Amino acid sequence: MSAPVQLIVGLGNPGGEYEQTRHNAGFWFVDAVARSAGGSLKHESKFHGEACKVRLDGHEVWLLKPQTFMNRSGQAVAALARFYKIPLENILVAHDELDLLPGVVRLKQGGGHAGHNGLRDIGSLMGGNNFLRLRIGIGHPGHASQVTGFVLGKPPQSERGLIEEAIAEAVATLPLIMQGEMARAMNRLHSNKVASDK
Repeated sequence: MSAPVQLIVGLGNPGGEYEQTRHNAGFWFVDAVARSAGGSLKHESKFHGEACKVRLDGHEVWLLKPQTFMNRSGQAVAALARFYKIPLENILVAHDELDLLPGVVRLKQGGGHAGHNGLRDIGSLMGGNNFLRLRIGIGHPGHASQVTGFVLGKPPQSERGLIEEAIAEAVATLPLIMQGEMARAMNRLHSNKVASDK
């Protein structure tokens, strides 16, 4: 029986100038998963990204960091998913989330893209939105006109620390996700409160 998740995608922008920006929180998550599983991401041109296969809780899973820039993320996801015949609902996409504070991480199945260009492109190229999302809180600048500069900016060290703690908690929850225990995984993540209620 195949695992509920066969592909974990982290969203971000390639290149050193974007490495530490909030929009790359999905990349940070996939890097953390690779480290914990002893995997090493390598450039795979046919998948338009960096990819590797790891074992999580006894299941083989692909990790993918698209190198196409955020608004073309679907190109990489579709290439790998179609090659290995991975259904949409067996894909987990980790991404930065403006509507959550740093230190908060949430898991959900399906839904809209809420203006996130990476999610929009995946939904468009994969023909649907019913993939799992790991929403990594980065906070909100307060006004829509400031969003682009905010997501492409570096979080201060205090916020980065909270985001890293949330990512570590999400990595620790992966065994539940791999067992298909989505309700328990959500419960664990959603009751975990790293961020303060300031």
